[in-house]
Amino acid sequence: MGGGRSVLFSVAADSYPSAVREIRGEFGPETGIERVGADLGRLSGPSVHEVAQACDAGRIMFVRHLTVEIASFEELPPEYELAELVLAELPEYPKALAVQAWTDGPGGGSYYHRIEEALAGRGVAVTRSGQEYVVSCFGGRKAILLGLNRLADSLSDWPGGRMRLARGEERVSRSEFKLEEAIATFGLDLPPGGKAVDLGASPGGWTRILRQHGQEVWSVDPGSLDPRLRGDRRIHHEPTTAGRFFADNRVRFDVVVNDMRMDQVTSARMMLDAAAHLRRDGLAIVTLKGGGKNPLDGARRGLQVLGERYDVLHARQLHHNRNETTVVARRSRE
Repeated sequence: MGGGRSVLFSVAADSYPSAVREIRGEFGPETGIERVGADLGRLSGPSVHEVAQACDAGRIMFVRHLTVEIASFEELPPEYELAELVLAELPEYPKALAVQAWTDGPGGGSYYHRIEEALAGRGVAVTRSGQEYVVSCFGGRKAILLGLNRLADSLSDWPGGRMRLARGEERVSRSEFKLEEAIATFGLDLPPGGKAVDLGASPGGWTRILRQHGQEVWSVDPGSLDPRLRGDRRIHHEPTTAGRFFADNRVRFDVVVNDMRMDQVTSARMMLDAAAHLRRDGLAIVTLKGGGKNPLDGARRGLQVLGERYDVLHARQLHHNRNETTVVARRSRE
């Protein structure tokens, strides 16, 4: 892929102004940014790798997907031309590529199948994810944009960062999607047979996901857990507040998670209390709730508080977060 190309960045539509503030704070106030869709912007100047690094370090939290723009059209060109546009950008002829398509509204499937057929005609296998290079196609109201990027710099292996998870009957709550997405997006490895504490657990969605990842869980909440969780001997329901639990607790945890409904700073301070009960290098996952006139400033204040006891590894507004930011941190060694 040639240098100097524009970078297309995806965000939650309501968070676009916050993303622009972050990008210009990172790369300078004169950085060229143009909105090209409800949840898509075009960025001129920095390379996609530079933007991805800033996102991975948590300096840019409101961008959730990146690609490099290679062409734009009023309508997709014939298959042979479309395949040539993509293949000419690659360092060597690929055996397989991932293709991801989305639009400002519903759909995107027709774009996916057009590109799939074009590449298949040139002997290239197509999948929806899991390849070194990703072809992205965004269908906007004014133009169709074609992008290509290495998965390593894309932030997400889903179209525009819009992760879709199955809605099975076994799910306890919609909040499960947030923890699942964080584990998948950031490639988190929870310690086998570890001990986890779930703060504000009711009705138990995050507890269920932690159990799926082999954790013994202490579920802290005055509210009840879903009846389907009660027969699991490795789930310990503590019907109390986090403060009272930590005052009496003698267990050392490997993981602490917090999806409680409170402002960013209060939630972060609760995680400071939890740090004393984490093993050295223990993992923390917390959602900092947004809202208000300055969600970016609130999230930054929360991160500043967390920095007192943790090393922040990731901070990003994921697809299932809505107005929240997921932070992954590790207890600092002090």
